[in-house]
Amino acid sequence: MSSEGELGIEVVYALPGQQTVLRVELPAGSTAGDALNASGVLERHPEIDLTRQSVGVFGQIVGLDTPLHNGDRVEVYRPLQVDPKEARKRRAARKAS
Repeated sequence: MSSEGELGIEVVYALPGQQTVLRVELPAGSTAGDALNASGVLERHPEIDLTRQSVGVFGQIVGLDTPLHNGDRVEVYRPLQVDPKEARKRRAARKAS
Protein backbone atom coordinates (compact mmCIF):
# COMPACT_ATOMS: atom_id res chain seq x y z
CA MET A 1 0.00 0.00 0.00
CA SER A 2 1.26 3.49 -0.85
CA SER A 3 1.98 6.13 1.74
CA GLU A 4 0.46 9.54 1.34
CA GLY A 5 2.30 11.40 -1.42
CA GLU A 6 3.45 8.15 -3.03
CA LEU A 7 2.06 6.28 -6.00
CA GLY A 8 1.71 2.50 -6.17
CA ILE A 9 2.35 1.61 -9.82
CA GLU A 10 2.46 -1.68 -11.74
CA VAL A 11 4.74 -2.02 -14.76
CA VAL A 12 3.78 -4.83 -17.17
CA TYR A 13 5.55 -6.40 -20.14
CA ALA A 14 4.15 -9.51 -21.82
CA LEU A 15 5.86 -11.97 -24.12
CA PRO A 16 4.37 -15.16 -25.55
CA GLY A 17 4.32 -17.51 -22.59
CA GLN A 18 5.74 -15.01 -20.09
CA GLN A 19 4.40 -11.96 -18.31
CA THR A 20 6.50 -9.64 -16.16
CA VAL A 21 4.60 -7.63 -13.55
CA LEU A 22 6.67 -5.32 -11.38
CA ARG A 23 5.33 -3.12 -8.59
CA VAL A 24 7.03 0.15 -7.68
CA GLU A 25 6.40 2.99 -5.25
CA LEU A 26 7.08 6.41 -6.76
CA PRO A 27 6.73 9.98 -5.50
CA ALA A 28 3.67 11.95 -6.58
CA GLY A 29 4.26 13.66 -9.92
CA SER A 30 6.18 10.71 -11.39
CA THR A 31 5.78 9.86 -15.07
CA ALA A 32 5.44 6.70 -17.13
CA GLY A 33 9.14 6.97 -17.97
CA ASP A 34 10.00 7.24 -14.28
CA ALA A 35 8.03 4.05 -13.60
CA LEU A 36 9.84 2.14 -16.37
CA ASN A 37 13.23 3.23 -15.06
CA ALA A 38 12.42 2.55 -11.39
CA SER A 39 10.93 -0.88 -12.10
CA GLY A 40 14.02 -2.30 -13.77
CA VAL A 41 11.93 -3.69 -16.65
CA LEU A 42 14.32 -2.18 -19.21
CA GLU A 43 17.28 -4.01 -17.65
CA ARG A 44 15.31 -7.23 -17.21
CA HIS A 45 14.18 -7.13 -20.87
CA PRO A 46 16.97 -5.49 -22.90
CA GLU A 47 15.04 -6.21 -26.12
CA ILE A 48 12.63 -3.38 -25.24
CA ASP A 49 13.29 -0.48 -27.61
CA LEU A 50 11.26 2.56 -26.58
CA THR A 51 12.05 4.23 -29.91
CA ARG A 52 9.99 1.47 -31.62
CA GLN A 53 7.61 0.33 -28.91
CA SER A 54 4.68 2.17 -27.39
CA VAL A 55 3.86 2.59 -23.73
CA GLY A 56 0.36 2.83 -22.30
CA VAL A 57 -1.66 3.12 -19.13
CA PHE A 58 -4.61 0.74 -18.91
CA GLY A 59 -4.64 0.19 -22.68
CA GLN A 60 -4.33 3.84 -23.71
CA ILE A 61 -1.07 4.84 -25.41
CA VAL A 62 0.72 7.61 -23.52
CA GLY A 63 4.02 9.44 -23.74
CA LEU A 64 6.89 8.73 -21.39
CA ASP A 65 6.31 12.17 -19.84
CA THR A 66 2.68 11.39 -18.90
CA PRO A 67 2.04 11.93 -15.16
CA LEU A 68 0.81 8.86 -13.30
CA HIS A 69 -1.89 8.36 -10.68
CA ASN A 70 -1.93 5.97 -7.76
CA GLY A 71 -2.87 2.47 -8.94
CA ASP A 72 -1.94 3.00 -12.61
CA ARG A 73 -0.63 0.09 -14.68
CA VAL A 74 2.11 1.10 -17.14
CA GLU A 75 2.27 -1.32 -20.08
CA VAL A 76 5.03 -1.77 -22.66
CA TYR A 77 3.58 -2.91 -25.98
CA ARG A 78 5.49 -5.17 -28.36
CA PRO A 79 5.56 -4.25 -32.06
CA LEU A 80 2.92 -5.95 -34.19
CA GLN A 81 4.22 -9.00 -36.04
CA VAL A 82 1.56 -8.74 -38.77
CA ASP A 83 -0.48 -5.77 -39.93
CA PRO A 84 -4.07 -6.34 -38.64
CA LYS A 85 -5.55 -5.54 -42.07
CA GLU A 86 -3.27 -8.11 -43.72
CA ALA A 87 -4.16 -10.71 -41.06
CA ARG A 88 -7.90 -10.22 -41.77
CA LYS A 89 -7.28 -10.67 -45.51
CA ARG A 90 -5.38 -13.92 -44.86
CA ARG A 91 -8.14 -15.29 -42.61
CA ALA A 92 -10.80 -14.41 -45.19
CA ALA A 93 -8.80 -16.10 -47.95
CA ARG A 94 -8.44 -19.28 -45.86
CA LYS A 95 -12.20 -19.35 -45.16
CA ALA A 96 -12.99 -18.88 -48.86
CA SER A 97 -10.83 -21.82 -49.93
